[in-house]
Amino acid sequence: MTSHTAASPSGACDTLIRNALVIDGSGAEPRAADVAVQAGRIVAIADAGALAHWQAASVVDATGRVLSPGFIDVHTHDDTNVIRTPEMFPKLSQGVTTVVVGNCGISAAPVSLKGDPPDPMNLLGKAGDFHYPSFASYVAAVDAAQPAINVAALVGHTALRNNHMDRLDRAATDAEIAGMRSQLREALEHGALGLSTGLAYGNAINAPTEEVLALAEPLAEFGGLYATHLRSEFADILDAMDEAFRIGKHARVPVVISHLKCAGVENWGRSAEVLQALELAGRHQHVGCDCYPYTASSSTLDLKQVTADYDIQLTWSEPHPEQGGKMLKQIAAEWGVDLHAAAARLMPAGAVYHCMSDDDVNRILSHPASVVGSDGLPNDPLPHPRLWGAFPRVLGYYSREQKLFSLATAVHKMTGLSAQRFGLHERGLVREGYHADLVLFDAQTVRDAASFTDPMQPAHGIESVWVNGQLAYRGEDKKATGARAGRFLARTVQKTSA
Repeated sequence: MTSHTAASPSGACDTLIRNALVIDGSGAEPRAADVAVQAGRIVAIADAGALAHWQAASVVDATGRVLSPGFIDVHTHDDTNVIRTPEMFPKLSQGVTTVVVGNCGISAAPVSLKGDPPDPMNLLGKAGDFHYPSFASYVAAVDAAQPAINVAALVGHTALRNNHMDRLDRAATDAEIAGMRSQLREALEHGALGLSTGLAYGNAINAPTEEVLALAEPLAEFGGLYATHLRSEFADILDAMDEAFRIGKHARVPVVISHLKCAGVENWGRSAEVLQALELAGRHQHVGCDCYPYTASSSTLDLKQVTADYDIQLTWSEPHPEQGGKMLKQIAAEWGVDLHAAAARLMPAGAVYHCMSDDDVNRILSHPASVVGSDGLPNDPLPHPRLWGAFPRVLGYYSREQKLFSLATAVHKMTGLSAQRFGLHERGLVREGYHADLVLFDAQTVRDAASFTDPMQPAHGIESVWVNGQLAYRGEDKKATGARAGRFLARTVQKTSA
């Protein structure tokens, strides 16, 4: 953080936040300071009281409150929602000022559907929600929608396969890979962050490693990255990680493992060896991971994940919507069938899988390589509570109550480290000259209010949220101000020669 012990009494700004406990996102210890914002940028940071004589259109007394960078949700499926529901209240109300979309191999662009979106692209919306045959058209749509938060985007491998293949249960041909590469290059030229895969899903699992190796080759030229929902998060997780590292090394780009976890009862306790594998790879290449602060996952209902070992809650079902909210075992008992027969009858459907252990989540969340992503599903009628509560949960439950890490470390994992990893220029830090994405919160009361039974609840303790310098959320009445100052954030790493 830039340090000033004095400042000009003649300074003027749009917003002056006085006497805040500033946690700047770098991992540094908190500091009492005044922060001035003008024209969407942070223009001055000084010791508390040093800007007292500045003139400001809005003065905020932040005594006893923490001011941090706005939280960056690096793993979202908000691709169509930032356009269809640009208020983005579930994210804004928990202090998120930037979302990264296009994760798990599924993205809204570039997409040309032949019918209904293939699983799991249906998590992003219905066929009528996909209007973006090119990445450039998606960027234009985001800018036209003027969402309340910033948007950066990956390109999904499954989305590309959908565009170029007649069926997705096989490997792509050389000609199909060439078509996918061409679309990926167009996206990278228009600011896409990189490529994502969801190799565990039925519509990508038959893509061999060689297909992804070839597709990823243009990434380095544009300074992109490779993010992956691993081919397995269960028993074969180490092999799946090796595949991801091989792809990153071949493409000469950083690797981000999405929502790193040890899923399945037989996998519990393996987080130490999983993280050791991450560390070993990190000696030779850039690797990291994101994770969400819960012991339950959420996605479409998948017969391969149906088990009696842990609870599975149905969140939606097209043929049987009346069963939403019930446990799969309850539905099976009512129907007099086994779990797999019940699941097959319910599909297509969505589910929450209580498939992880606390110890593994704690170990992964606290690891220096991990950043926070919600992985929330905004189109789910009974969403996993992470959609509304992930970031306050890190601050309240994991930092304040469980003391898993300091508040400064918690903020770093949700701001500065995230911006650095995803190439979000001049974001993620409270620093002079940076964009004024800011959150003011009460460190003693901040916590998630969303639960598995009542998930659509705004967090407690988030007092104010500014996006690009504009006040977008007021916590006193838990309402958005109506200001929508978000924008599309293009990848800012400079293009290099291949």
